[in-house]
Amino acid sequence: MVFSFSATPDFDFITYFARHLQATLTDGVLEVPETLGQGYVRKLAFGPDFKITLHHYLLQEELVIKRNASGLGNDLITIFFYNNEQPLGIAYDNQPHVLFSRRDDSDSAIQVTSNDLSSTIRFPAHQPIQYMVVAIKPTRLKELLAVSAPNSVLQTITGRGNSFLFFERMEAETKLLLKKMAAVDMTDGLSTFFMQNKVQELLYLVFHKLSLRESVVHQPINSADAGRLLHIRKEILRDLSAPPVLRELAQLAAMSETKLKQLFKQTFGATIYTYYQQARMEEAAFLLKHGRRSVAQVGYELGFSNLSHFSRLFEKHYGLNPKKFSAS
Repeated sequence: MVFSFSATPDFDFITYFARHLQATLTDGVLEVPETLGQGYVRKLAFGPDFKITLHHYLLQEELVIKRNASGLGNDLITIFFYNNEQPLGIAYDNQPHVLFSRRDDSDSAIQVTSNDLSSTIRFPAHQPIQYMVVAIKPTRLKELLAVSAPNSVLQTITGRGNSFLFFERMEAETKLLLKKMAAVDMTDGLSTFFMQNKVQELLYLVFHKLSLRESVVHQPINSADAGRLLHIRKEILRDLSAPPVLRELAQLAAMSETKLKQLFKQTFGATIYTYYQQARMEEAAFLLKHGRRSVAQVGYELGFSNLSHFSRLFEKHYGLNPKKFSAS
């Protein structure tokens, strides 16, 4: 099933999605027809410039949601929270899909983007899907954040007409908030008030982390750049036993080395090598906990010829050496 739309300023996702599914839409709730699966999509509006859409369903066929840039510029910020065991595929500018998933307490997708980037998200069939999308106008977000001296990231996001894409990690506190929001009784008369407060908590957690990023001049990004960056991320994670080679990655991305370094750090919040090392340590932690491997086996599998160096790096990242971490 493919649902394609253009991100115009007046577009209302749930209305058009209901028509696409031939589903009933009542009081902002779309019930998935039994012929297609089960579950719902719910929209809550906290004014004309601030709304959320909660997706909670299981479908009998794969769902592909394609957002096409309207060409009218950016006047809306989208914050996408995906907290599911099953991986989802994200692509930009018709590039191959790149999988994002949550494995144990590791990586999840929080995506902050302008609505002038074309993207495709692919959700698997026969799997429970839970995610939330916040849509907010830059002026409303700026008013909510009320930051007197914002860094370049917050300036870019809350400014008008900027094109941007930022990814952030989903920490335990964010996951807990999303679970609370998914479980709330919406028949309660104060449920909308509760949800608005929880959404603002979520926004605080995301934008607090973004506010700590290095303040540098923002480099404009387009859909093609975004697609190439996700492809580079995939290439970095493909083989964690070998460090990335910047020259080769730049050739793969069809970018200069300088542009690739700038856009990668801007989008993911870390340099290419730091991102690689973080992923390497996270993979080590997973293998030690769940892979039934010894410290030596994990170290060698991840390309460390010096196990003392592996232990020092791991302890710096997790506060415990690999042996103690494995036993904890």
